[in-house]
Amino acid sequence: MPIWLITGTTSGFGREFVSQLLARGEKVIATARTISKIADLKNLNSNVAVLELDVTSSQDELNDKAKEAIEIFGGVDVLVNNAGFTQFGFLEEMNEDDYPTQFATNLFGPVNLTRSFLPHFRARGSGVIVNIGSMAAWETTPGLGAYSASKAALRYATEALNLEISPLGIKTLLVEPGQFRTDLLSPQNSNYAESGIPAYTDSKREIFDVFRNVHSKQRGDVAKGVAGIIDVVKGEGEAKGREWLGELVLGIDAVEGIRAKCEATLNKIKEWEGVSCSTDIVE
Repeated sequence: MPIWLITGTTSGFGREFVSQLLARGEKVIATARTISKIADLKNLNSNVAVLELDVTSSQDELNDKAKEAIEIFGGVDVLVNNAGFTQFGFLEEMNEDDYPTQFATNLFGPVNLTRSFLPHFRARGSGVIVNIGSMAAWETTPGLGAYSASKAALRYATEALNLEISPLGIKTLLVEPGQFRTDLLSPQNSNYAESGIPAYTDSKREIFDVFRNVHSKQRGDVAKGVAGIIDVVKGEGEAKGREWLGELVLGIDAVEGIRAKCEATLNKIKEWEGVSCSTDIVE
């Protein structure tokens, strides 16, 4: 029976992971920065445990948390790095801490927590690391630079990690969802940098209003999205009998947005190939 550790289980994808995994008979370690927000999960059944875990903690603290988690059920088979938040803001209006704070949760948290579990996975010769990224790694908008940059960095950190650890029997899965009806865009999970520089007022208001108004109206069904991820990890449903894919784009908007980005990039490369390929040294 696989043992899963999920970060960010207070709501959204994280909470849905717990619910669906328990329904499938899996064992789950649910974590959150504020443990009182997930205390109710302890009453569901004996296959779930809760653990206080702040992904922005120091490496030493995360190492200790990994050891504590492993002792709960005797191991961890799947690590799901789900915790995250959205920092909105036009660069000039953001302060110097906004980018580092965004990266601390969305990039360094998953990277450092993964590092904590790698010795365990290596010793067992198996394990799955699921990183929840975003279509924003491919397609961004004004005011979303910090979030998009953090998810783009997570994308390539995951890709490089896969090359490093796949020979050891450890798998990675990068999930890049579009807009799902979670609390990611709620006031509690979104920060807006607004210093009031007049030059940005109109465009900023338009962009920010779009994101504020779409909260609770996103097209993506969280239950369907999580079910798809679990099927891929377990090789069930649509994933049964298929090769491990490593990346999973989730949602019609994500599929359309990423496809358009790739096509536009290929067209641009072709258009400028003469300049791009004229830079070799001629001996």
